Amino acid sequence: MNKSELGALIASKTGFSTKDALFVIDLILTTMRNGLCKDGRLELRGLGSFEVKERAPRKGRIIATGEMVDIPQHKTVVFIPGKSLKNINERL
Repeated sequence: MNKSELGALIASKTGFSTKDALFVIDLILTTMRNGLCKDGRLELRGLGSFEVKERAPRKGRIIATGEMVDIPQHKTVVFIPGKSLKNINERL
């Protein structure tokens, strides 16, 4: 499912227009992004949590040329699924 499909699904279930549903999705994502930048962690009960983690510098390889390159230290966002999401096979 992509963002447009999610917006259409929310619109059909709530009576909102698709444009309004997409606006709400954008607002939620922007708020989540800002929270991660500010606090470094965001927890959504029943789904999981997002954390900003520091990645150590390392060596990498360009597959096309085989050349070794240095990958600098950087931050990335990781997702840790909650219990209900881990047990998704039980729900399907």
